[in-house]
Amino acid sequence: MSQIRDTYEDYLKAIYIVSRKNRGGWVSNSEISNFLKVKPASVSSMLYKLKKNNYIHWYPRKSVRLTAKGKEVALITINKYNQLKHFFGDILGVDNASELDELCCKIEHKISPEISDALENLSLREIQENI
Repeated sequence: MSQIRDTYEDYLKAIYIVSRKNRGGWVSNSEISNFLKVKPASVSSMLYKLKKNNYIHWYPRKSVRLTAKGKEVALITINKYNQLKHFFGDILGVDNASELDELCCKIEHKISPEISDALENLSLREIQENI
């Protein structure tokens, strides 16, 4: 995956998470706004950028759905978040949920594929050792 803006990843991740509970995977501007705690105008502005880069299917004043490219970015971002949450929470023992969430959300955008693979391998080794 090429380097994309952190905010793009945040929006794609939000769209993916919200879409999981919606029929057909379509998400409204207000659902994104509520999830990310941003103004609807900010959402509309970002949706234009995401559409231009082929991350979403969207027409103004209509619902949004991820393209395959957008879904791939969202899933990679979510996977990095989960790896970090496991590392900081389960391995290092950070137990403050809001602090852990904030930390993982900030770092998920900075992790290279090599670091992500190392975290994945660490998790696999830990599972194998506990079997």
